[in-house]
Amino acid sequence: MKRRGGFAVMARLICLVKPLAGFMVLAVIMGLAGHLCASFITVFGGYAVLGLLGIDTPLNWNYIFAYVLMFSVLRAVLRYAEQSCNHFIAFKLLALIRDKVFLALRKLSPAKLEGRDKGDLISVITSDIELLEVFYAHTISPAAIAFFYTVVMCLFIGSFHPALGILALLAYLAVGIAIPAVTSKVSGGRTAASAAAEFRAGSGDLSGFVLDSLRGLSETIQYGRGRERLMQMNEMTDALSETEKRMKRTAGRNMAVTNTAILISDLCMLFVSAMLYQKAEVDFAGILVPVIALFSSFGPAVALANLGSTLQNTFAAGNRVLDILDETPAVQEVEGKVKTVFESAAAKNISFSYGAETILDGVSLDIPEGKITGIVGKSGSGKSTLLKLFMRFWVVGNGNVEISGRDIAGINTVDLRNMESFMTQETHLFYGSIRSNLRIAKLDATDAEMEAACRKASIHDFIMGLPQGYDTPVGELGDTLSGGERQRLGLARVFLHDAPFLLLDEPTSNLDSLNEAVILKSLREGQDGKTVLLVSHRQSTMRIADAVYSVESLSRTGRSS
Repeated sequence: MKRRGGFAVMARLICLVKPLAGFMVLAVIMGLAGHLCASFITVFGGYAVLGLLGIDTPLNWNYIFAYVLMFSVLRAVLRYAEQSCNHFIAFKLLALIRDKVFLALRKLSPAKLEGRDKGDLISVITSDIELLEVFYAHTISPAAIAFFYTVVMCLFIGSFHPALGILALLAYLAVGIAIPAVTSKVSGGRTAASAAAEFRAGSGDLSGFVLDSLRGLSETIQYGRGRERLMQMNEMTDALSETEKRMKRTAGRNMAVTNTAILISDLCMLFVSAMLYQKAEVDFAGILVPVIALFSSFGPAVALANLGSTLQNTFAAGNRVLDILDETPAVQEVEGKVKTVFESAAAKNISFSYGAETILDGVSLDIPEGKITGIVGKSGSGKSTLLKLFMRFWVVGNGNVEISGRDIAGINTVDLRNMESFMTQETHLFYGSIRSNLRIAKLDATDAEMEAACRKASIHDFIMGLPQGYDTPVGELGDTLSGGERQRLGLARVFLHDAPFLLLDEPTSNLDSLNEAVILKSLREGQDGKTVLLVSHRQSTMRIADAVYSVESLSRTGRSS
């Protein structure tokens, strides 16, 4: 993870506010007016006391209580309006950020996401993005309000005597900035930023661990590892709680010191104004009103101080979100090229490595149009990787992958996706109906097209036997279906996409012999001139292939890497 400073993260997050800048200005204005109304309720109360003591005031005694009532109503209305505006901005921006993150994930997939902890990704796109609501709803406008409010109150208090205005400014700076900065520095030898980053990373790890535990629950029970798994989860939870305890301790220390500083500031204001009164530089109003005004005006400064206890956590979450937005895709999408029509495919002397591990070395393969080409090989020999290179999920290290005699790096990504149908070893189903899961392959597919595709995949009769037919929910990750049923739905997607080039990775691995024979027959009879690149470890599956090649024999080294 790229470590950015708090100001760098804040600057990036603030830039996202630009489309809603008008609403942000409105929120600041309403917040400033609301805080001034709250403070001047007590200030006008001070003038009322002066009137009771028979001291002349610049305000008409008859209207003071009317002003106080008006300020009370305005404070409530303005507070509600400010918070509504802030949360409107926050939730609009969260929707915008989620859209940006999903767009970034789409560009990064699958190369940059393969092997990445899914639980950590879920933590980023849910809880981390949700934490940014604190920044947009409770940080930007309170900081701006605190600045302008401080200016107004310092001018008001300073109108009694410049020394009192300077003292008020020092008090606001101490409470809002100096004390949070100092307490953060002395928080146990570990900076608040690192503790927040550790907390967010730990939260992501725990989410990933829980997700893996739920998905592997049957295996955990089968091998009797439940107690060990629970102990690991408790250890991670305890470590996360310890980190949060340190953060809360820092926040509590900050609050205690802040409240003490407010009391000292008021006592100093009282002492200084009393000295000025003795020197006849201010009257009695110059003692009472500044003290009351200062005492009632620390709200924005305290809000600014309290941000320190939440901002570090928010910035750590923002840092993780920005990591995804700033990640460079391994493969860039291609557009603006001449449209390509599928005729044939070929791999010419291609090599590919995952890091330092060489998977394919000098592989060459011609895939003629309208034929079924089979690929076999040992586990880890690169069969699945070869299919992914034809899909351009990865960029080859050396050599060329070609479609219709053109390097796929020069073919429009949209054209490439339209020409190819890819079935992976694991069929991914999403929460929803069978119909909605099939339409992933073709959004505008008709019921007749879906039925025809399912008949080819030998799954239509099974679907019609379900209580709701094609509208039957498949459950989370398709957990209401067996492995073979999920695989046949995946094959139905391939048929529904109806591309001229089919890439099938172990399409019958979870099927019994009878269903395998039905699907292979459908694949052969329903080929309709389509070109098929078929990967399987089953010899029975390879009986329909026109030609079968071993990855090891295609490789320059003649062995599995």
